[in-house]
Amino acid sequence: MLQPHTGIQGYIRISPSHGGAVRVGEVSSKPLANVTFVARNDSGTVSEFTTDDQGWFKVELAPGHYTVTRKGPQKGIGRYGPFDIDVVTGQMTRVEWQCDSGMR
Repeated sequence: MLQPHTGIQGYIRISPSHGGAVRVGEVSSKPLANVTFVARNDSGTVSEFTTDDQGWFKVELAPGHYTVTRKGPQKGIGRYGPFDIDVVTGQMTRVEWQCDSGMR
């Protein structure tokens, strides 16, 4: 049974956001906007969510252990998880995840 306000929330960034060397003081990551992820447990896919234009998301999940990955087949370079997370009863667990664009 889904508990009220139980799940995960936070934001996802991707880095590096451009190829080549990073200069001092230069931001080398950006929000991972409008990308869909799936949350799975031992039973399979439980939920899907999509980041907003600033990389933020919120998804309600029942208490338990989940693995979160980008939806669909992995294409090209880059890594978008997996991210392991434990959801606790009655809490929205806050996360800040970093994906690797694969650019160098």
